Amino acid sequence: MDTDAIERLLTLMNEGGLTELVYEKDDFKVKLSRRQDSGGGNTLVMPSSGAVPAPVAAPAAAAPVAPSAPAEEEGLEFFRSPMVGTFYARPNPDSDNFVRPGDEVSGETVVCILEAMKVFNEIQAEMNGEIVACLVQDGEAVEFDQPLFKIRTR
Repeated sequence: MDTDAIERLLTLMNEGGLTELVYEKDDFKVKLSRRQDSGGGNTLVMPSSGAVPAPVAAPAAAAPVAPSAPAEEEGLEFFRSPMVGTFYARPNPDSDNFVRPGDEVSGETVVCILEAMKVFNEIQAEMNGEIVACLVQDGEAVEFDQPLFKIRTR
């Protein structure tokens, strides 16, 4: 086992606020995931190695994930974050938002940008419908699978 590589991966997880990371190179494969333990801290879990979990400090910038409420009306879907990152509703500070409530979107419509590790990723709606609400603020840190928009699908 390459402990130096694991230490570098742990640093990457902490700096990026990641909750799970899978790394594979040649015959070396490791899956690291973070879960909340009953004491309020984080625990590193390495299921593929059988190693004893080691405590890991929580990233300072991690935001709590709001519980997702069920859609109140039929035809409403939550568009969820495909990754951990910083949510941007517009391409730059001088521009309008990509989408606003009432806007129609198609699968290819860019609805936001998510910045992860200094990479800006344009995120597409991947569904057709009308934006009902934006559930996060511009510049807010978001978690994987966190609801970002409420969309009335067509």
